[in-house]
Amino acid sequence: MKKLINDPEQVVDEALRGFAAAHPDLVRVFFAPNYVVRADAPVSGKVGIVSGGGSGHEPMHAGFVGPGMLDAACPGAIFTSPTPDQILAAIQAIDGGAGVLPLIKNYAGDVLNFEMAAELAQAEGIEVEAVVIADDVAVQDSLYTAGRRGVGATVLAEKICGAAAQAGRPLAEVADLGRRVNAEARSMGMALTSCTVPHVGRPTFDLPENEMEIGIGIHGEPGRRRVPLAPAAEIAAMLAEPILGDLPFRRGDRVLAFVDGLGGTPLIELYLMFDELTKICAGQGIAIARNLVGNYMTSLDMAGCSFTLLRLDDELIRLWDAPVHTPALRWGR
Repeated sequence: MKKLINDPEQVVDEALRGFAAAHPDLVRVFFAPNYVVRADAPVSGKVGIVSGGGSGHEPMHAGFVGPGMLDAACPGAIFTSPTPDQILAAIQAIDGGAGVLPLIKNYAGDVLNFEMAAELAQAEGIEVEAVVIADDVAVQDSLYTAGRRGVGATVLAEKICGAAAQAGRPLAEVADLGRRVNAEARSMGMALTSCTVPHVGRPTFDLPENEMEIGIGIHGEPGRRRVPLAPAAEIAAMLAEPILGDLPFRRGDRVLAFVDGLGGTPLIELYLMFDELTKICAGQGIAIARNLVGNYMTSLDMAGCSFTLLRLDDELIRLWDAPVHTPALRWGR
């Protein structure tokens, strides 16, 4: 194992210290328990949005803390859910009197711990309404979930709900937007290599040089099948066709197309995959109205990518286009 680390057990804390030093204008980082909040939190009269999960998926979630997106993020240990005390501290830190929305990826530990923290916050008089994201079409159930896993649509929900909260919408409306994104988005990923968890020191699974995993999870969970390595056009079809058939998307739909790298894939390959996705969508009469290409929800050093398609309407486009200013995502003014 070759990693730029000191002590494998201290990777998350040391990375958070570097994150805090790099972005003092945007975030404040707290330790014991670990959580990240936007620099001006709490914002009075604004719905607070919190998300989180295991570390190793950077920039998800702390990289999306800032105006127009998240108010707080809770980084757990590598690939491990944040604890209820982390989540409760984050909720308390961002409560501006208008309630708090947790956006939760559908993994058993995340759901359980966020629900426990929400109950504790509600007992303190904080209004909390949670939304669970479950958009992965690869599997219905996995070792980590009951139902579909929460993957790329989480990024899109954080941006869209963040824009609505920034505009002053009430908690019920912001939560409904999160549910709409979950209902209108589908995702699927693939891996060319495994990832290596620092404190384990070896690849999570074996994947021969001439094979790839289709439908992989962001923690290295197995997907639909292991198949021989194929050209990019064939891989794109293996990802896009189950997505397009699941919702189902229809001719004339407008979509946001999100091609996400898993940490070990260079941008030149991600843009090549986006080109393949544009051809597939054009062939189905589906218009890509907005897009996002890059490493936004990673799996440490795993090589591979995922596709997410979100069906759009005018309101979702306006919220996507609204200004955002975070360490990892920013546009507008």
